[in-house]
Amino acid sequence: MPDASDVEVVLEEARDAMDKALRSLRAELQKVRTGRANTQLLDGISADYYGTQTPLNQMANLTTPDPRLIVVSPYDKSSLGAIEKAIQASNLGLTPQNDGKVVRIPIPPLTEERRKELVRHVHKLAEDHKVGVREARRDGVSLLKDLERDGLSTDERHRAEKTVQDLTDDFVKKLDETTAQKEKEILEV
Repeated sequence: MPDASDVEVVLEEARDAMDKALRSLRAELQKVRTGRANTQLLDGISADYYGTQTPLNQMANLTTPDPRLIVVSPYDKSSLGAIEKAIQASNLGLTPQNDGKVVRIPIPPLTEERRKELVRHVHKLAEDHKVGVREARRDGVSLLKDLERDGLSTDERHRAEKTVQDLTDDFVKKLDETTAQKEKEILEV
């Protein structure tokens, strides 16, 4: 016979899945380029280092000495060429400049058209993550219905479903706020 602790487990699972979707969106948005230099733009880029694909942040020091420049200082100078090639191949629209010691990546200002394109991309990312939140809600409701079949009262199930819906609304609101903040950053000239 299911009890309140079973319902709490279902609610906690739903909350964790929704929180995971929110954290994932925040991580994805860090990689979206704004007009400002940000070392997180280079997250996810790996370069060939002695036959192994290695993330840039593990083979170089990444800094932003000013708002329009990222400087990549490799720990091993022989990897400069590989780092430069990896950045060019990354499809970020950045042109690295190798001076033999460091790779400088000037961040060009965004055009109005590119800003609008990035905003559309951000909205698509947000919608994809909202789907994750809705899936967590659907899974939670499904588990609650299973508990009802196992003996949970209908009233308890309805109360728990309302809690799941409230969680969903709360996380969708947080996703929207995060998206709006990123959109503001992108549109800021």
